[in-house]
This record gives sequence, C-alpha cells and structure tokens, in this order.
Amino acid sequence: MPYAQSTRWRRYRFLFFVVLAFAFVLVVGQTTLVSRSQGYDELQQRSSADLNRYLLSLQQKLDRYKDLPGLLSSHSTLIDALVTPQDEFLKGQASVYLEHVNNSINAADVYLMNTDGMAIAASNWAEARSFVGKNYAFRPYFKEAVEGRPGRYFALGTVSKRRGYYFSYPVYNRSEIIGVVVVKIDLNEIESDWTDPDLDILVTDEDGVIFISTREDWKFRTLKPLSRQDVQRIGESLRYGDHKLTALDILQKRERENGGAIVTLVDGKKIDNKALDGITTREFLLQSRDLDESGLTVVVLASTKSVKGRMFYTALTVGFIFIALVLLVLVVLTRQRITRERARFKMLETNALEENEARVRAIIDNTRAGLITLDAQGRIESMNIMAEKLFGYDEAEVKLEYISKLLAQADRALCWSHLIAAEADRQDELFTEAKGLRQNGSVFPIELIIGHMDYGAIKRFIVTIHDITQRKQYEEELKHARELLEHRVEERTADLTDANMKLLDEVEKHQNTQDELIQTAKLAVLGQMSAGINHELNQPLTAIRTYADNARAFMDLGKMEPVQNNLVQISQLTERMAKIIHPLKEFSRKTSGAAESVCLQNVHDGAMSIMYGRLSKIKAQVNWPKRLEQQFVLGDTVRLEQVLVNLISNALQAMEQQETPIVDIDIHNDHQWTTLLVRDFGPGIPVQDLGRVFEPFYTTKKAGQGLGLGLSISYRIIESMGGRLSAENHPTEGAVFKISLPKAPTPDNVMG
Repeated sequence: MPYAQSTRWRRYRFLFFVVLAFAFVLVVGQTTLVSRSQGYDELQQRSSADLNRYLLSLQQKLDRYKDLPGLLSSHSTLIDALVTPQDEFLKGQASVYLEHVNNSINAADVYLMNTDGMAIAASNWAEARSFVGKNYAFRPYFKEAVEGRPGRYFALGTVSKRRGYYFSYPVYNRSEIIGVVVVKIDLNEIESDWTDPDLDILVTDEDGVIFISTREDWKFRTLKPLSRQDVQRIGESLRYGDHKLTALDILQKRERENGGAIVTLVDGKKIDNKALDGITTREFLLQSRDLDESGLTVVVLASTKSVKGRMFYTALTVGFIFIALVLLVLVVLTRQRITRERARFKMLETNALEENEARVRAIIDNTRAGLITLDAQGRIESMNIMAEKLFGYDEAEVKLEYISKLLAQADRALCWSHLIAAEADRQDELFTEAKGLRQNGSVFPIELIIGHMDYGAIKRFIVTIHDITQRKQYEEELKHARELLEHRVEERTADLTDANMKLLDEVEKHQNTQDELIQTAKLAVLGQMSAGINHELNQPLTAIRTYADNARAFMDLGKMEPVQNNLVQISQLTERMAKIIHPLKEFSRKTSGAAESVCLQNVHDGAMSIMYGRLSKIKAQVNWPKRLEQQFVLGDTVRLEQVLVNLISNALQAMEQQETPIVDIDIHNDHQWTTLLVRDFGPGIPVQDLGRVFEPFYTTKKAGQGLGLGLSISYRIIESMGGRLSAENHPTEGAVFKISLPKAPTPDNVMG
C-alpha cells in the first residue's frame, strides 16, 4: 500500500474512532440522563404514595381525639368542680372521672384548668408526675381556649418531658368561660409504626421544627434556620424545653418542576461515600404536605441511592451494548443482529390502609337543635340552651324529671315504649313527630329523635328535638297557595286566550296602518316635489312650442332640412320630460318589501332626480362619496330612496336660513355592515331630545311643515330591511343620521 494511501487510511480510521467515541459518550450520557429523570419520577411517585399513607395515619390519629375536649367540657362533674373551686371533694371526683376517661380513650393525659391556668384535676392525679397544682397559663393552647377557640399545640411536657399533642376546649357555664379541658396524646407510637429503610419521615410544626422523626439525630432540629425572634418566642413558651433548635445541614437544594426538591444533607453515616473535606453527604428527594387544621407538616426524604444505582447500571448496560454492537458490526457484517431482551420490573404500589375509627361528636350548646340526655330510667340529666328555650325550663328545674314532662299526653306512650323496651326488641333509634309541652302549658309540634348513648357499662339516651312549627305553617300555606294558584292559573289561562285573540287583531290592524303611513309619507314628499317638477317641465314645453312654430314657418318656405332639425329637438325635449316624470311614478308606487341586492349608485340617481328641482331652487349642494357603483346592500331600492329623500329634506329644512345649504353623505364599511352617514351643518338636535327623534309626531319644524312622522316611518322602514337608523350630533356642527344595512354580495361584473 502506498505511503500516501496508508496515511489517508490511518486518518480515516482515526476519524472513525473519534466519531465512534463521540457517539459512545453521547449515547451513554443521554441514556444516563433519561434514566436519572425516570428514576426520579418513579421515586417521587413511590414516596408520594408513602407520604399520603403517613399523612392519613397521622390525620386519623389526631381526628380520633380532636372532639373529645369539646365533649368533656359539657360534663356536669367538671363544671361543678370549676364552679365551686373550694370543694376538694368535687375536684377529686373530677380527677377520678378524668382518669376513667383517659383509661377509656387511651390518651396520654387529660386534665382540667381554671381560668388562671391552674390544673385543678388530672387523670394522673395519683401519680408522682401529677399535673394537679401546676400552672400552664403560658401554653398557647390555654390562651386560645380562654379566648373561646378550640386549641391545638405540640410541645414537650414540662413534667413528663415527653412529646405530646394537646387539644384544648373552653368550659362554659351559662355562656361564660370558667375553665379549660385538655387532652394530651402521645405520638411515640406513630413514630414506631413508621419503619421504612428507604424513607426518612419527619413531622414539623408551623415553625419548621422537627418533633417526629425516624432519625433520632434529627429530632428538635429545623429545616431552615430560625430568626432570633422566633427562637426567643419558642423558648419563652417552653415548647421544646432546653433543646437547641439548630437547622439541618442542607448543602444544596434543587427544586423539581413537577414538585418536590433534591436536597443534599451532611450525614454522619457513610452511605454515599461523598466526602467534602472529610464531611459525608447524602442526597434525598424531599416532598412535604400540610396536615389540615393542625399546623403540622409531614415530610418524607427518599434516598436517591436507588436512582444513582440505576444510572450506573444503565450506563454500564448501554455502554456494553454499544460496544457489543460496534464490535459485532466490525467483525461479522453478514450475521444477523442479536436481539436484546430488556426486562423491566415495576414495584406494585400497596393500597393505603384506611382505619375506620368511630368519631365522637361533641354536644354543642349553640346547635339549632335541642339536646337532652337521659339516664337509663328516662330521667333528664342535662339540657342544652336551645332545649331550654324551646320548653321554657331551666336545666335545674327539670333535672331528674321524667322526659314525659316535656311531651303531650298523646305522645308519651310511644316514647316510653322505646325507653323501656328490652335490648333485643328496642330499635336503634326512634324518629317521630310529636307535640312538645312548654312550661306555660302551650303545645307545639316537634321532631323527636331518641338514640342510645353508651357510657361504659351505663346505658343512657340522647334526645334530639327540632321545633317544626314553622315547617307545619309552611306546609299549610303551601297547600293553600297551591290550591289558589291552580284556580288563578285557570282564570289567567282564559284571560290570556281572550287577550291573545285581541292582540292578533291589533297586530293585523297595526301592520295595515304602518303600510298606509309609509305610503302617505311618500305622497307627502311627492307633493313637495311637484313645484320643482312643474318648474322643470315649463322650460321644455316653451321650447317645444318655439320649435313647432319654427318648423311650420320653414315648411311654408319649403325648407325641409331646418324642419327636420326642429323635429329632432322636439323629440329630445319630450324624452327629457319623460325622465323628469319617471322618478315621480317610481317613488309613488308600493313595493313588495322583499330584501334584495341594491346598488347605492341607483339609490343616488333616484334620490337626486327626485330632489333635483328643490335643490336647484334653493341652490343647495349634496356631496356624495365616489365609486357608489361598487357598494351593494340588502334592502329595497324604492324604500331606501324614500328614507334618503326624507333625511336630505330634513337636513335642508334645518339649514333654511343659510344661503347655500350643504349636505355631506359618507360611507363606512366593516365586514358585515355598510353605513350611510347624512350630515347637515345646521344647529343640531337638542341633547335632551336625542332619544325622542324617532317617536311618532315628534317634530321641531314650524307649524304647517310636517306632522313629525317622517323619521318615525324612516326608522321602521330601515328596521324592516334588517338595518338600524340612529341619530347624533356632530362634534363640531350639525346633526348626523346613520343608516346601517347588511352588506350584499358584489356582482361578478362589478368585481371584474
């Protein structure tokens, strides 16, 4: 092989390997990027499902206890202990009751405070860490409850030093807040249930402080640095004791377009083996969601180790495949391509388990229903404010009285049959309408619901009462109104039938009257034109007489050529007279009213021939736009001439004091409409009369110059052709009348 050819071949081979290496880097790099993107997306989907599951678990845990303080706040034992603070026996009873409640609901602690924040009863009264005698006025949940709002708060216990979530609720006595009841729950069991080697789960408060974490070293740290004021505020509330609220060491954070963020944390564990000057880091996919109405945020940190492993194996696999394919093409060009199998494994997402827990609803005094609790014998234990209003009794007046005292005699048997029925025979709930008996002896209709209220081994009943007096009145009024409406509908139907017949007659008469008015207006214009036409005809008649006399004289002399010329002149004059009279006949005839394509040049010729005599007499000038032969509208030629003659006549009358009146006519076009603008240079229309110019018999003319029907008839003519007629004053001088008509297709001969 010659040296030059060998050198060229080495160059080609070198270039080929360079291109091959570039393609290898490009393919492996792009595949790795795609693999990383897919890996992040799959990791985000899995961690999002886990986040929803943990969020639901925490929500159910909190919802199980959130209504208990409100329920306990209405218990008479706690109210009595607050009303008589000097009675130690009542306080002891309250503590025993709270201990029993705490054992039933499996909470951490339940305690009762007076308005000073002092705990006067607690479920742990018999323990060394008893809350009794401790003051918690500094806690935010106490401040919120004293202000009349349910409170929620997370903090370390000042006595137990254990993490707890607090629910508080005000205790009312006659609409006055006399204390606060608090339920504390332990969140440690939630933390123990959250075990996933690939996920780190955090729960933060509204300040971003981590108080629940699957990583022990992350507890009581923050996701971002706190300001000095926030640290001071949290420290004063003793929320986290003496823990220093330092922020996690986040070295880098990148937000993702479809939610979440990639964060790099300083980690004491050597997992990714990424060391920066001896510091080990770890990368996570962070996602978070807020827990409704709690101020808490659940955060999951999913390790991206699987994504990096996937990227590595993907790059390794793609690189190996690329090299194998290249070698296969170079070594064996004739062999068939080896098929490659790719197996994709997807992890099945587990269905989130939803725990169905019974929720206890608080008995609210301000509910619109009357609520009464009964003991097992049917005696009244408590009433809410609405029940007191309904029956006119105070709770103390009917306490331990039988429920039958509040019912009419006829309804007591049904009520007692439900209360004393055996467990096997008793319905779950009694729902019926009955008569309530007030303290003053008056009876009123009620809706009565008697349900069971189990409290430990003791059976009780809860009675819900709705006053349905107004509903009964509505039913009676509705029945009467329906009967009255049916009667009125029958009468109104007969009246409408008669009125409809009369209206049809009136419409027919109105149509005939309108057509006659239009024709009358045309004849009135003809009367105004007669003087001008008479003047135009006098000149041709005089000339004809002269030419006839001359022709007779020339005939007597035997000169036939002048006779022939005189006869030709007479013929031309008679043709001119026919043209003068023709518009008069066309204008006076009735039209069919059917819309057709109208050329504005024809309208111009007709209107100007009608107005010619009058315009010449008063030396008036009408300026028309050019190229009217290319403007076509949908309408009726004769009626449109009538409207323009009327508008030009009105314009001339408005300028009768001027020596040379001028009327300007312009055209504006858009994609659907063609608008003719007729402007005069007179005094204009009074502003207060602009809305009345098209009313019948409205006129500003002198007596004897018109009845005020011209504009009204013109308005109806344009409206009948599918157009619009409007009037306005010009900004500088005079009035402008606008005729807007639909555009008509332009004939081909005009367009050509």
